[in-house]
Amino acid sequence: MNATHMLAPLFSIFLACAAQADDLRLPAGAPPAFQSECGACHLAFPPRLLAAEDWRRVMAGLDRHYGDNASLDAPTRRAIEAYLVENAGKPRKLGPGGTAAPGEAPRLTATAWFKRKHHEVPPASWRHAEVRSPANCAACHKQAASGSYREREIVMPGGRRWQD
Repeated sequence: MNATHMLAPLFSIFLACAAQADDLRLPAGAPPAFQSECGACHLAFPPRLLAAEDWRRVMAGLDRHYGDNASLDAPTRRAIEAYLVENAGKPRKLGPGGTAAPGEAPRLTATAWFKRKHHEVPPASWRHAEVRSPANCAACHKQAASGSYREREIVMPGGRRWQD
């Protein structure tokens, strides 16, 4: 067997992993309120973007949800929290930084994974009027609502396509 034939399976695995990294579709079984409640003010974030403990902390502080009161009735809160925790990301993949200091809500934009994926984004892009915040995924990831975060689909503020 020549080297090309030996490398082909590894290349296939690499492509599958790369495609999966850009695929953040919402897992099945989301409670109906997930999209209507979480998606009312921002993109209903894929659960894999935070670890289970971080989601628990986010849901425990809905009365002070990043400066807003996003309180829910107890059954709705429990259903959404269970969904988020069950489908949460792996702490080892997200890396340090997602878990905030006591009394502070965790931010997906503080994870090592997020920082690694967005290290090339100029600081001015986060402040652009179309973006306003690193948590506004849909501002640049035009297919984010459907769970696709592929680089070829990124459109930066002002209509400029992302370039590798």
